[in-house]
Amino acid sequence: MWNRAILNLRMLFIGVSVMLVALVSASCTSDQEIVEVTRVVESVVEVIKEVPVTSVENDHHQVDAKPLVIYSGRSESLIDPLIQDFAELTGLEVQVNYAKTGPLAATLLEEGGKTPADIFFAQDPGGLGAIDALLTDLSGDVLNDVPEWARDPENKWVGTSGRARVIVYNTDELTEADLPDSIEDFVKPEWKGRIGWPPTNSSLHAMITGMRQEWGEERTRAWLEGIVANEPKIYEKNTPTVAAAAAGEISVGFVNHYYLHRFIAEEGESFAARNYYTRAADPGSVVLVAGVGILEASDNKDAAAQFIKFLLSASGQQFFAAKTYEFPLNEKATPNKLLPALDEITKPNIDLGDLIDLKGTQNLLREVGALP
Repeated sequence: MWNRAILNLRMLFIGVSVMLVALVSASCTSDQEIVEVTRVVESVVEVIKEVPVTSVENDHHQVDAKPLVIYSGRSESLIDPLIQDFAELTGLEVQVNYAKTGPLAATLLEEGGKTPADIFFAQDPGGLGAIDALLTDLSGDVLNDVPEWARDPENKWVGTSGRARVIVYNTDELTEADLPDSIEDFVKPEWKGRIGWPPTNSSLHAMITGMRQEWGEERTRAWLEGIVANEPKIYEKNTPTVAAAAAGEISVGFVNHYYLHRFIAEEGESFAARNYYTRAADPGSVVLVAGVGILEASDNKDAAAQFIKFLLSASGQQFFAAKTYEFPLNEKATPNKLLPALDEITKPNIDLGDLIDLKGTQNLLREVGALP
């Protein structure tokens, strides 16, 4: 079954490679540009080829037929193929309730011990932290698949993939040498009118929550006031922020790392934006995680634990590395070759388990005028 899944992914990337060559051929006369586009796509195919496709079937066994209920803050378009593979592999029926992480956390708090959910699959650690009182302790064989920084210190949840905060910048205007060491320096006057951000984005809120933890309330407020004073351009999401950087509408934007790589895969290396990981170990380079926890109220905990082990297996982790350009957290998985090594990123000392006061961050954003 996984052989089929990997074959489908391989065919998908081959198809993308052909499509990209056609697109670039239609718009460009340079043979060099066509070669570069093909190389980018082929590098992702190389990552997929390194997956040990037989390991997942060896790691999992048939479980009882009781349906597994997942509340997922990760989108259906992203993880449904992975869930379907798990269902086919185990013979288990899986029922998924898809919504944004925040509303799902609120639903779980309202349902309490009567929730039908077995698993909460959250987009960010803040959503998991908000309901940690409803989660059961995870076993060591689950927790030990990821590094300590990527799991809850109270053993209630575990990260499934890493998502770094970065500064995306326009390469026609800037090089990395032109960018400051710290995200804090973007409050300086020379950046006025040149910054873009999506102030309603949950990952930005998680970063600012980490900023409050690392810098304290006053310093974080001062940074936000400085950014607002520099009149940043407002975008709804990360994707249009990255597109605006490439188009020259903005010089820099505050986003998650993987959106850029999706654009490069579609448009080629000529796409005029790149990611910058801050040289200073500050909140501008925090690596957030998507993660999962098992509800204490679940009467299907064995199947839930098996699903988490499936996500954290080398093959499950490879799915995230290849499909979404996220960082795998299990060291047995092969990272995407388009990304830096996690240990090369100057990460701040932020406890992801403490990123729970998202409401406080949203109130602060309103107070400084970043949110209505």
